[in-house]
Amino acid sequence: MADEVISNESERILGRDAQRNNILAARVISETVKTTLGPSGMDKMLVDRAGGVTITNDGATILDEMEIEHPAAKMIVEIAKTQEEEVGDGTTTAVMLAGKLLENAETLLDKKIHPTSIAKGYRWAANKALELLKELSFEIDGEDDLLKITHTAMTGKGVEYAKEKLGSVVVDSVKAVANGRILDTENIRIQKKKGQDIEKSSLIRGIVLDNGKANTHMPERIENAKIALIEESLEVKGPETEARISVSSPEQLQQFISQEDRMLRDKVEKLKAVGANVVICQKGIDEVVQFYLAKEGIYGVRRIPKSDMQAIAKTTSGRIISKLDEIEEGDLGGAGLVEEKKENDDFMTYITNCEKPGVVTILIRGGTEHVIDEVERAIEDALG
Repeated sequence: MADEVISNESERILGRDAQRNNILAARVISETVKTTLGPSGMDKMLVDRAGGVTITNDGATILDEMEIEHPAAKMIVEIAKTQEEEVGDGTTTAVMLAGKLLENAETLLDKKIHPTSIAKGYRWAANKALELLKELSFEIDGEDDLLKITHTAMTGKGVEYAKEKLGSVVVDSVKAVANGRILDTENIRIQKKKGQDIEKSSLIRGIVLDNGKANTHMPERIENAKIALIEESLEVKGPETEARISVSSPEQLQQFISQEDRMLRDKVEKLKAVGANVVICQKGIDEVVQFYLAKEGIYGVRRIPKSDMQAIAKTTSGRIISKLDEIEEGDLGGAGLVEEKKENDDFMTYITNCEKPGVVTILIRGGTEHVIDEVERAIEDALG
C-alpha cells in the first residue's frame, strides 16, 4: 500500500537512521559557522552562482548565502533568521547552541531515552536559563554601557580595530533618534560610499542622498530650504495609446514646440509660486524643466527611491505630492540647509538642520565594496 502512495523516486528513512540523519545535517550547519565566533573567529569567503564574492564572519549572512536543501538544516537556518529579526545579533551563538543540544540529544538517544523526554528536559532547562538571565541582567546606565554593547557586537569582525570610532557613531545615532526608551531603527539610515578609511565614517544629523543636483547650473547650497517632494515625473506626459501628430507647416511645428515648452515652464512657475527652492523628484526631470529650475535658483534632485522620499518627508515635515497641480505651500518640508558635496568622483546631496531631526544617516567609508559591506553588517548588529 505504501508503495502505491509514495513515488518510486522517493527515499524513506525511518527510526534511528532518520534521527541520526537529521541531527547530522543540523550539526554540519553548526560546524560551518562555529569557526567564525569569538575574537579569533575566521572570515568565510562565499561565492554565488553568478560569481559574486562575499567575505564575512557574520553568521546570518553566511547562512543566508548558503543553498541548503536538507529540511532539518533548513530549520537551523530558520533559528538564525528568527534570532536576527528579534534580536539583531547572536545568530552564530544560537546556531551553535542548537547544534550542541542536538549532539547531546544523540548521546541520550543512544542511551534509549525517548525523544519526548529529551525535549521536555530541554524545555525545563530553557525556563531555568531564562530565570537565571533575569537575575543576572541589569539596567543600562549611561553611554558607557551602550558603547560596551556596540564593542561586543563588533568584536571578532573584520572591523574590530575600528570599533571605538564606529561604536561612538552608533551610540550617537541612537541618542539622536531615541524617544525615551523607544528606538525605531528605521530612523537610522545607512549610506555607503567607497573611498577613504573606515575611521572617516561619520554621523550626519539629517539625510544623505546618493544623487547630486540634476543640473550643473543649479545652486550648490540652499539655506532655509523649502522642499517640494514630487512623486510624478516633471516631464511632458505622452499619450497612453499610440498617436501620430501631423504637422503641415513650420509654423505648426513651432507652435507645438512652444506649447511643450510652456507646459514645462508652468511646472516650474507652480513650484516657484508656492515658495519651493528645493525640488526632490521620485522620477525624472526634463532638461527644459532643469533649465528653468536653475534659472530660478531652485535646487533639483531626480530619481530618488521611495524609501528616501518617505524619510525626507518624515524629517522635514513635508508631504509627498502625487500630482504637481495639487501642491500647496503647506505641503513643503523645511530644512536649515540643503547642499551638494563631492565624494571622490560622485556627488551627494546633504539635507541637514531639519524641522524634525528624527532621522539620521550613518555615512560608511571604506576602501572596497567588501570592506564597506562588512562595516554595514557590523553596524546593523550593533544597532540590533
